[in-house]
Amino acid sequence: MIEDPAAAEVSLDPIRARLLAELSEPGSATMLAAKVGLPRQKVNYHLKTLEAHGLVEMIEERRKGNVNERIMRATAASYVISPAVLASVAPDPDRAPDQLSASWLLAVAVRLVRDMGALITGAAKARKRLATFAIDGEVRFASAADRAAFVQELSGAVTALVSKYHTENGRDHRIVVAVHPSMKEAS
Repeated sequence: MIEDPAAAEVSLDPIRARLLAELSEPGSATMLAAKVGLPRQKVNYHLKTLEAHGLVEMIEERRKGNVNERIMRATAASYVISPAVLASVAPDPDRAPDQLSASWLLAVAVRLVRDMGALITGAAKARKRLATFAIDGEVRFASAADRAAFVQELSGAVTALVSKYHTENGRDHRIVVAVHPSMKEAS
């Protein structure tokens, strides 16, 4: 989870994003230059910038001829920019609680990403597993009326489950259920 605005900006540069992807496997500036079609010096410049923001790390240094070759790798298998980076302009579900609006759904998704980032970071520091669950699926509705009926029935089922299992003691858990049009995968 990238929570520093400067690190977020650095990671969004197309060249640096490509280098981060390539560094899922360790590599040197020379090796990366051949893969991305840039001069080694330019790759090295970008690697130093990524390293300064904690997005890549040196794992080995070896002598190669007259130079020291630095072997780098990404510090994570994947990165997500925390909505906290843009907190002042991020959507907030408490500001516009309209469950049928796309803006409210986006605000809930932002909160989900922010919370999961903090929970994952905390669990990693504590060396504990994080208990989560998610369902992802698709449904095709014949009509808007069918979609509305589905949403109403889904709401009722979730409300019944919450009522059945909610207690005053124990740990709070957030439930997020979203229904939105599916995006077509680019071919």
